[in-house]
Amino acid sequence: MCYYAFINERGRPGSYHCGEPGEETEKHGMEVTAKMPDSYEQKKKGEATLTEQKKQGEFTLEDYYALPDEQRVDLIDGVFYDMEVPYTTHQIAVAEIGRQLDDYIRDQGDSCKTMISPVDVQLECDDRTMVQPDILVVCDRDKIKMRCVYGAPDFIVEILSEPSAYKDTTLKLMKYFHAGVREYWMVDLENEVVVVYDMTGGDCYTYAYKMDQLIPVRIFGGKCQIHFDEICEEVRSIVQRG
Repeated sequence: MCYYAFINERGRPGSYHCGEPGEETEKHGMEVTAKMPDSYEQKKKGEATLTEQKKQGEFTLEDYYALPDEQRVDLIDGVFYDMEVPYTTHQIAVAEIGRQLDDYIRDQGDSCKTMISPVDVQLECDDRTMVQPDILVVCDRDKIKMRCVYGAPDFIVEILSEPSAYKDTTLKLMKYFHAGVREYWMVDLENEVVVVYDMTGGDCYTYAYKMDQLIPVRIFGGKCQIHFDEICEEVRSIVQRG
């Protein structure tokens, strides 16, 4: 039985049980049930080991840019969260979803731009948060700067994994909602489920899909549909090989 977080009517995270594919899920304000693995406790929920001169919650973009190039972290409200090296299955999903989005945008002659990680997103245009979503679509080209995307993307996809599940289903969900991201997908390869958050207009509606369906991208009016057949087939094959 799987549960995912959502934003309830009071602007706080809740959770819901995955319903029928494509069915709008019920809002009921339960506590978040996403499991936080032991490794998070051991790492103080993924906090990076940096300087002792500052405490978690006090870090800024100056500290972020001072990190070694090989150290990837998310900076969220002044706290550093380590980013694990992704599995091959993660990268395959990112590449394929990004390709399908980019193909649609190019075919339509749309001004939106698809990007995949690593790319910095200065989500709220402040100096305390910088994230690296797995996939993002930006429709306002003025937000795309040389060093980062400055402001909220229109569409974000995160591929869930055990080390990042707590962060992606709670912390980032809240940040994306309040920053003005219009649509957010959580892609669960293990359970072959995609959870869609339609956050247009300040409301939040959640939909759960199985990956044997075509899943509509709502920022494009549902005309762009992502298929997961090839992704699932390749992921299953890799898992079997171990």
